[in-house]
Amino acid sequence: MIRINLLPHREQKKAAHRKRFQRILIGSVIATLALTGGTYLLLNSWKETQIERNQRLEQEIAKLNEQLKDIEPLRKKRSDLLTRQALIEKLQSERGQAVRIFDELIRIVPEGVYLRNFTQNGSSISLSGSALSSSRVSQLMRNLGDSQVFADPVLIEVSASVESNMRANKFSLNVNLRQVEPPNKQPGANK
Repeated sequence: MIRINLLPHREQKKAAHRKRFQRILIGSVIATLALTGGTYLLLNSWKETQIERNQRLEQEIAKLNEQLKDIEPLRKKRSDLLTRQALIEKLQSERGQAVRIFDELIRIVPEGVYLRNFTQNGSSISLSGSALSSSRVSQLMRNLGDSQVFADPVLIEVSASVESNMRANKFSLNVNLRQVEPPNKQPGANK
């Protein structure tokens, strides 16, 4: 005997298929919402962590800026001290300069030459005086050129004159001082 099921099986299959589709759809929506919510929470957590890091960095930068404000006056003070030190070293090196100049002048001025005026302006010296002959002025110029203290003598003027019933040659000249090398510094002194 053949059994015929008269129940509407197609409608039951469609209803079962519809229920399964609805469950999958609801599951997909729930999974999508859960995934979206989880991603949002994760990104929000990362964002808050980064904001905290940025705030911490800003605080540290503010501290460093305060320290830099304290360093600027120290740099200025250091610069002032180095300037003063350089000036003191220059004065120290030039301390005996007048003695060297006059000592050298005494040694190189030939007999018969009389200096009347001596003017120093920095490293330039102006000399004027009188000599018994022009050859003695030439000898003075050669001696100044060969000196360890003086350099580059330049004759400005020579004129004949009579002084104390004697014939003389008045002269004026300029000469420069040779640059004195500073004493050797100790290694590591400026570090």
